[in-house]
Amino acid sequence: MVEKTAAEIRDETRLAQLGYKQELRRDWKLIHNFGVSFSIISVVTGITTLFSYGLNTGGPGVMTVGWIVVSFMTFFVGLSMAEIVSAIPTSGGPYFWAAMLAPHKYAPFLSWLTGWFNFVGQFAVTTGISFGCAGLIATAATIKTSWVPTAGQEIGIYAAILISHGLINTFGVHILRYLNVSSVILHSLGVASLAIAVVAKAPTHRSAAEVFQHFYDGTGDPGWSIRASPAYVAICGILLSQYTITGFDASAHLSEETHKAEWSAPIGVLMSIGVSALFGFFLLLCLLFSIQDFAATVDSSTNYGEPVFKILVDCMGENGALVCIAIIIICVWHCGLFSLTSNSRMMFAFSRDGALPKFFDYIDPKFQSPVRTIWLAAFLAFCLALPSLGSSVAFSAATSIATIGLYISYALPVLIALIWPSNFEKGPFNLGYFSRIVGAIACSWVLFITVVFCLPEENPVTSQTLNYTPVAVGIVLVGTLGTWFLWAHRWFTGPRRQTGLETVEEFENNTSITENTKEA
Repeated sequence: MVEKTAAEIRDETRLAQLGYKQELRRDWKLIHNFGVSFSIISVVTGITTLFSYGLNTGGPGVMTVGWIVVSFMTFFVGLSMAEIVSAIPTSGGPYFWAAMLAPHKYAPFLSWLTGWFNFVGQFAVTTGISFGCAGLIATAATIKTSWVPTAGQEIGIYAAILISHGLINTFGVHILRYLNVSSVILHSLGVASLAIAVVAKAPTHRSAAEVFQHFYDGTGDPGWSIRASPAYVAICGILLSQYTITGFDASAHLSEETHKAEWSAPIGVLMSIGVSALFGFFLLLCLLFSIQDFAATVDSSTNYGEPVFKILVDCMGENGALVCIAIIIICVWHCGLFSLTSNSRMMFAFSRDGALPKFFDYIDPKFQSPVRTIWLAAFLAFCLALPSLGSSVAFSAATSIATIGLYISYALPVLIALIWPSNFEKGPFNLGYFSRIVGAIACSWVLFITVVFCLPEENPVTSQTLNYTPVAVGIVLVGTLGTWFLWAHRWFTGPRRQTGLETVEEFENNTSITENTKEA
């Protein structure tokens, strides 16, 4: 006799109506669903690893004002996604939404296109996070020592980080929710304590004008503010903020493992964006107000290779800085861990629907985790970082690819819902009259940042300073369209239904439920 609560019945019934049986362990609650997206957004990760980029591409003024603007606009994207995931709570996320919202004739193609952008964006985010963590570890090891890490050694550290993430996701799925709680605590109380400590220990503080109005162009000689305009530099500078507030689709990818997914998943999306925006702005202000010597902080020859480390050392000394750096590294490690969790769920759903080889449509019966897609995600993330062995701009390109890939996959289902609104049967969370207005704003913003992040970032443009993002995005687009028109259109029909159940009654007739459970 299998006993299920009324909430579990509703969750599994809704999943059955969408065409799938419950395979993943559904033991996540709202706090866990929010926690995964909050951990993947990980403001301390984005701000720390791209702080140098922000200082050189607009400086403090662009970093602070840009954060406010990006947070506000990203919330529109989140609102539209929350409305859709409430109606369609499956692990597939954006690519499944695209198939459900598009007319039958176009559903397979739009699902294929959305899915591959989400696929690439997912493992590119893992690359940005975990390779950034490897860089932080390598840099931290140089403080108080004479060791100088090579590109090969940094790749080795990166491989070890990915292996640790893969092992925990494979064998420790039952402890992920506990690590989730520790991650939320570290990213909230830990980061807040670190930020307050930096401000409290700073010998001097910069003025509000220096933090909110100081514009700095370190994009070359001459910089883009001279060759083009200061506005061009400011627009490019929002990459720090936009990359940081990325990855909240994890709440959708984990919806098949979340109780009351029709409410928990959309709330998880919005909470993760809102809380991250507030915590991130607080951390950013604390770091910028605590800069002691701006020129030395920007100069890579005197800032340990990481401006945030320079700020910590100037304010707290080397010993105190190392303690703070350890907290940052642990936070970034958690971020990478849950990024791989989210990646593997999306890839599992993609293989379940036939877009990836059937080999990857596998849930380990003992651990109830998609073992094969976990290691596929880790392998692809590792491969994407290999160009860093020969290019100094590879990390920036990976973050741009991640940002563009994910946001395009976020916007496509929203755009489809705008074009064909009659196909959108809304769930418990919906925006009512404002749905189309919010959706139009969200799509416009994604189009804007897609163009911006493909622009040249450094002057002069050489093989070492070229922004490879448009090349990478172009390869993804050509590959996706090419494979579709050459052969995928012959067999890919979109998400594949595992069951034909359509009603609660049908589901209950196939599930053994006690009378007490029904009454609950």
